Amino acid sequence: MRPPTTHPTTPPLPPHQPKSLSGIATRSFFLGIAVTLGLVSTILIIYNTPSPLWRLPFFLFSLSLFHFLEFWTTAAYNTPAAEVDSFLLTSNWPHYAIAHTFATLECLATHTLWPYIRWVPFDLGPCLTLLGVVVVLVGQVVRSVAMVQAGRSFNHHVQYRRQASHVLVTEGVYGVLRHPSYFGFFWWALGTQVVMGNVVSFVGYGVVLWRFFSARIKSEERALVAFFGEEYEAYRRRVRVGIPFVG
Repeated sequence: MRPPTTHPTTPPLPPHQPKSLSGIATRSFFLGIAVTLGLVSTILIIYNTPSPLWRLPFFLFSLSLFHFLEFWTTAAYNTPAAEVDSFLLTSNWPHYAIAHTFATLECLATHTLWPYIRWVPFDLGPCLTLLGVVVVLVGQVVRSVAMVQAGRSFNHHVQYRRQASHVLVTEGVYGVLRHPSYFGFFWWALGTQVVMGNVVSFVGYGVVLWRFFSARIKSEERALVAFFGEEYEAYRRRVRVGIPFVG
């Protein structure tokens, strides 16, 4: 009689652990609800009312989709690195949450208390709003494509030790932008504030994100020069960052 065949067991992924399946499922579930609610509410408000408050569910839609795609692209193209934190929902907590809360309140106050104030001359408001939507879309696409094309070489945390999977990606979107994921998030975030009509938050987001990415890119590029030497130096001279006055 043959002994029963044994199969290697899957490592446990219990709740409250970095790769908790229940944590991933819960976050995906609620982000899916938020994406749907935001998109449907935006469309209904635009087509059924003259209210400018469609901007609030549009922000919910953009924000929820961004966080879902952060995890999805990691899980699909850099599977070993995928964990609960890959959603980036608590990234830079609590400053990140405070910034988005302030932006939401600014949009609500502006369009409720001063609905007829024109922040843009020559009735260019609708054109600026459309531009903001395009910037949000481009920023999201560039960031997600960058994560896909980098694959195992992409990580949400700056790596200071070279892994066997690390390669210098210089083709595709990386042939046009040196840090396309940072470029994507920078312009995505500013685009959301243009759509919302937030003057204060636009300036605040711009200053904070510029300082953050300026410092992060300098730190990351020191590591990349150590990893790849002259190959990265030549790449850095040839390809720009795409964020004003950075790199």
